[in-house]
Amino acid sequence: MAQTNINIRMDEDLKKQFDKFCSDIGMTMTTAICVFAKKAVREQKIPFEITAEDPFYSSANMKRLQKAIQDVEDGKLTVHDLIEVEDE
Repeated sequence: MAQTNINIRMDEDLKKQFDKFCSDIGMTMTTAICVFAKKAVREQKIPFEITAEDPFYSSANMKRLQKAIQDVEDGKLTVHDLIEVEDE
């Protein structure tokens, strides 16, 4: 199979850490990246979960939202009148 080169940029410290990790598990960075690429192509997705720490989905906010839902279901609502203000 024909070979080709790719060039990527990454933080120098990350590269050193990744190189050490790869060495510790007995492979080169090239092998690790090829394993990733083969698995991604085979599965047609990133082969691991990628998440962002979205504060909306934090456990504290989820508890708050669940309590609010329960309050609505229990009829514990406060009704407010809409007050329209005319522009001057």
